[in-house]
Amino acid sequence: MHSSSYATIPEIQAALQAQKYIPSMEIATILLLCLQMEKPLLVEGPAGVGKTELAKALAAATGRELIRLQCYEGLDETKALYEWEYAKQLLYTQLLRDQLQKTLSETNSLTEAADRLAAEEDVFFSDRFLLQRPLLRAIMSESPAVLLIDEIDRADSEFEAFLLEILSEFQVSIPELGTIHARHIPLVVLTSNNTRELSEALKRRCLYLFIDYPSLEQELAVVRLKVPGLAPLLARQAVQIVNRLRGLDLRKAPSISETLDWAKALLTLNARELDPHTLESTLSVLLKHEADLVKTRRRLPHLLDEPPAASHPTPPSPPNN
Repeated sequence: MHSSSYATIPEIQAALQAQKYIPSMEIATILLLCLQMEKPLLVEGPAGVGKTELAKALAAATGRELIRLQCYEGLDETKALYEWEYAKQLLYTQLLRDQLQKTLSETNSLTEAADRLAAEEDVFFSDRFLLQRPLLRAIMSESPAVLLIDEIDRADSEFEAFLLEILSEFQVSIPELGTIHARHIPLVVLTSNNTRELSEALKRRCLYLFIDYPSLEQELAVVRLKVPGLAPLLARQAVQIVNRLRGLDLRKAPSISETLDWAKALLTLNARELDPHTLESTLSVLLKHEADLVKTRRRLPHLLDEPPAASHPTPPSPPNN
């Protein structure tokens, strides 16, 4: 379904729920505004709370292709925008060698030969040899797309500055081809894990959404949705344990995706309840640092005996991996 079909918040919510993503009212509202205003969306929050999953669900719900640019330290324009396939150009040069020799043999001077050769540059600098990277693919796409710029905070500030022109004009300049304007303005979703502060210039160009860890009831809802075979009582007990773990001073608190992995592991093991043995033997599905495992194992009896953790009063995020 095309994004223009969504005119109300309930329609957005229903479309995302059909993709097994449970959006809050805030998320549905912001997405509707992004679709109607054609503004990029910057989504921040801890790792594993559903930022990338939101972009995937949005693409599926709107029937758009998802084009993903994974950011990392050292990412530059070449890897994000385009490259010329020099190896392919060289191969064509070799294949057309006889024709090139014939063309150049008809010239009377080096200058005339250079001019004749320059006139053939369009053959080698054309779409045939242009390797489109994610940004250019989104701009040149024949149909509207969702452009996911994932973990923008991992890229350098120089690359962030380069993005400003793309997000403002949705056009790029390729010296050999000229300026290319977007055929359809893509819906851009940028995600950040808050490993560094993003520039105010970037934030001004985007609508903003912060997704935090969900409440106990939200997370329980997504476990029931995505791991339906898990016994209801065990599902609630597992989510309560995860909720308590996030209250500890851990190096890396378990994410929603790790909650789902744990629920699937418990289902695979045919677990009926979370006793100390089952919890200890599967704890590494939730925690990925030795220090966190050691600290948590000391508290196993308390984790099982403590009353359920209180839900967040106004949860700002949906419970998705």
